[in-house]
Amino acid sequence: MENKNPGSGFKPYVPADKIMPEFTATSIIMGILLAVVFGAANAYLGLRVGMTVSASIPAAVISMGVIRLIMKKDSILENNMVQTIGSAGESLAAGAIFTLPAVFMWVAEGTGTAPNFLTIALVCISGGLLGVVFMVPLRSALIVKEHGVLPYPEGTACAEVLMAGEEGGTAASTVFWGLGIAAIYKFIADGIKLFPSEADWAFKKYDGSGIGMDVLPALAGVGFICGPVISSYMLAGGVTAWFIIMPMIKAFGGNMVMFPSTVPISEMDTWAIWSSYVRYIGAGAVAAGGIMSLIKSLPIIIRTFRESMGSLRNKDGVVLDLNRTNKDLDMKWLGLILLIVLAILIFVPSIPMSFGSAIIIVIFGFFFATVSSRMVGLVGSSNNPVSGMAIATLLIATILLKATGTTGPSGMVTAIMIGTVICIIAAMAGDMSQDLKTGYIVGATPYRQQIGEIIGTISSGLAIAGVLYLLNAAWGYGSKELPAPQASLMKMVIEGVMNANLPWTLVFVGVFFAVIIEILGIPVLPVAIGLYLPIHLSTPLMVGGLVKLWFEKRSFKNEQDRNNVITSGVLYSSGMIAGEGIVGILLALFAIIPVQGGTVGTVIDISAKGISLGNIGALICFALLVLTLLRWSIWNKKVYTAYDEAA
Repeated sequence: MENKNPGSGFKPYVPADKIMPEFTATSIIMGILLAVVFGAANAYLGLRVGMTVSASIPAAVISMGVIRLIMKKDSILENNMVQTIGSAGESLAAGAIFTLPAVFMWVAEGTGTAPNFLTIALVCISGGLLGVVFMVPLRSALIVKEHGVLPYPEGTACAEVLMAGEEGGTAASTVFWGLGIAAIYKFIADGIKLFPSEADWAFKKYDGSGIGMDVLPALAGVGFICGPVISSYMLAGGVTAWFIIMPMIKAFGGNMVMFPSTVPISEMDTWAIWSSYVRYIGAGAVAAGGIMSLIKSLPIIIRTFRESMGSLRNKDGVVLDLNRTNKDLDMKWLGLILLIVLAILIFVPSIPMSFGSAIIIVIFGFFFATVSSRMVGLVGSSNNPVSGMAIATLLIATILLKATGTTGPSGMVTAIMIGTVICIIAAMAGDMSQDLKTGYIVGATPYRQQIGEIIGTISSGLAIAGVLYLLNAAWGYGSKELPAPQASLMKMVIEGVMNANLPWTLVFVGVFFAVIIEILGIPVLPVAIGLYLPIHLSTPLMVGGLVKLWFEKRSFKNEQDRNNVITSGVLYSSGMIAGEGIVGILLALFAIIPVQGGTVGTVIDISAKGISLGNIGALICFALLVLTLLRWSIWNKKVYTAYDEAA
């Protein structure tokens, strides 16, 4: 039969008949370490600011730096295996922090029982393994047959970085410098507290309004990676909340006491108004934005699901020669993993799921894994509507549970657990698709990559469970230190369905605000997230975005130099995110280690002794931090020479 495969003439970087080191002890150990580090850092970042960043390229460049320069080895397939295992932590973290902190919030409110470490770990690992199981059969259909049709932007970019391996030393050092400088900065700010990590001002002449900035490395890094457009959308949401909605509440509220607060509005400061009213408006906007993104994606979701299922039937008669580069995990092993996971979810007593819950997970999980795998190929992982999928799943699961009599705290926890597994499935399937695309381009062995994803899932699942417990013990979710925005939203959705006790007027204000934004043709979710989060998080993101804008607008000798400088900035920013995340977790550990007279965390606090640079000092330190981003990108001439030579 005629071979209609668009990618039939593709030749990978490493031919199928060439054997190179790939699934080695070095790649496994390094991959596990990076899965734990980036998984933990992304968990901390997501709980703080509500978003995570890709770990594939930073993991790849770190691997190249260590394997090539330190170990004097040269294997692109080993480097690819490291980033495959390492990136699993990022997707697992994204799914876990979207939902699981809600359970801890209920415990803090006295309406639930804290799950143990093993329960959290098993739920996270189960979601990750199901994502692998559901994605593996799609590899041939989406990655091979659709090569040249589905670009998989992040996967292709990572392959390009790996193939330009000569730049590994310079690029890896950039990541490490970002990590080290951010770690020192974070310890000075939140460890010894030489200056406050949050600068804050309220305007008395414009009562109810305020401005501030969390002067932290990760936020500047995220702003740089997201760019000026997304950052400006988030800042627009923050300005709407803190300079329009909050002053109006203060001006018209007077001495009125309005649900859910029990304090007169006239006695409230900016943070009280935000906490009592604006975050519910923001929650309505975010929920509406997520659902609208899902609705807008429905045509492509239905089409991609149908095409994926059709591709699985191999209707074009494409026959693949069984060789190293097209061998997947055997279906019997996938079936065994599926049965083990379902048995864990149904029969482990501490996981509140029944056979019916498992059926919901299989149906929705397979559907969203299929959709996620193809959608990230078309629009990239950043545009994958995982939050919309999670909200839709939680709504349906909660309605079904309530209809069958599973209500109260147990019903809400069951809904969260179902949502967690499905959220992780969708995130893992999308990330794994990008990894397999990278592997397809460089000539990796698929079944070894798939085993690597399983290893990364198990190791990062155990680590993230520990991180979730540690951060909750140190500060608690929903606190100023860890707002846990997505989990707070999911909690509101479930409570709204189960108990019908939300301030629905405020929620619907947010819903119709999102509708207006959609009518104006502006992306809803970034504006809604900016409305939902304190403006103190949006302002440093905007600073990072403006730095990126300056890079993009500045004159360079050629376009290659511009791209190299921006790439270096992205790698330095990724290092800053990882550095702050690691120290943030260490500080959480210090906050719960007892010593005489308190904890380690209070002992190292010099602000308690009256030593602090104050708000102005915090802004100056943040400006110096931003200058280091310039130093390791546009002022680093090695970037030009090293990257140009590699190209």
